[in-house]
Amino acid sequence: MTDEHPTHTFTVPTSIDAVSLFGPGDEFLRLIERDFDADIHVRGNRVSVTGEPGEVALVERLLDELTTIVRTGQGMTRETVERSIGMLRTETQERPAEVLSLNILSNRGRTIRPKTLNQKRYVDAIDENTIIFGIGPAGTGKTYLAMAKAVQALQSKQVSRIILTRPAVEAGERLGYLPGTLSEKIDPYLRPLYDALHDMMDPEAIPKLLTAGVIEVAPLAYMRGRTLNDAFIILDEAQNTTAEQMKMFLTRLGFGSKVVVTGDVTQVDLPTGQRSGLRIIQGILDDIDDIHFAQLSAQDVVRHRLVGRIVAAYDEFENGAEEQESRERRRPR
Repeated sequence: MTDEHPTHTFTVPTSIDAVSLFGPGDEFLRLIERDFDADIHVRGNRVSVTGEPGEVALVERLLDELTTIVRTGQGMTRETVERSIGMLRTETQERPAEVLSLNILSNRGRTIRPKTLNQKRYVDAIDENTIIFGIGPAGTGKTYLAMAKAVQALQSKQVSRIILTRPAVEAGERLGYLPGTLSEKIDPYLRPLYDALHDMMDPEAIPKLLTAGVIEVAPLAYMRGRTLNDAFIILDEAQNTTAEQMKMFLTRLGFGSKVVVTGDVTQVDLPTGQRSGLRIIQGILDDIDDIHFAQLSAQDVVRHRLVGRIVAAYDEFENGAEEQESRERRRPR
């Protein structure tokens, strides 16, 4: 940096522990320095930032947001810092502290929160609408967050039961060849929903709630002919519903109920020639009040840092292999 750049001093409140804000061994501070074109120096509770005015202002806003997050009592992580920086860079109206400090559900010392701006908007849409579509790739939290909102609604007595359903289209006609009862055959396709429930509730309570019908986990075919009142209903893997199945499901809505439909329109497993009900539904219902379509993207995928690096490495390898193959095809014989 040159001497022409201004220096701004930010004072960290004395009530904030510097290790909580800057990380062990200043890990978070180094992360901030890496992502901003500015020189940052910390002495006591005073932070001096030198650089372009725009960068200095963003660093100050970031420190203010991180200070607010620390004050909530939640632990600061590398992910929290990275996501806060990303939100400030996109110049959204929402504050990172508001997004990352929204507690949906707490269980056994673990709190479920949105981790991206689109996830926060999706959760808000669930609060504000009767039918919500969460559409996006795997790993964006669309089903997990919907289930957290369902458990929250049950615990606060907004609904009297939770109904979780998905089509078992992946099994197709092979179900008849699998061993066991129909329930045992279907169970592997519903297993991810049970796993999420165990993250959110006391595991000992779940069998009792299932037996009492307070929580129902069932294939989509079991919804036909029913009217579902006073329930929080989640249809997962909705890209594998036909247009007719989607209509059947949505018309099960009863009084006092909320419906969340989740799916990834790029991962359709329906037989060739069958239309995905999720692919066409927005064009049918987009203009109806109290129905919301939330779009999640690859930027909302929440995964371990190493997973992201592994995927990037595979992409680089595959792109290199394609380029090599293309060069070999162009080589004179």
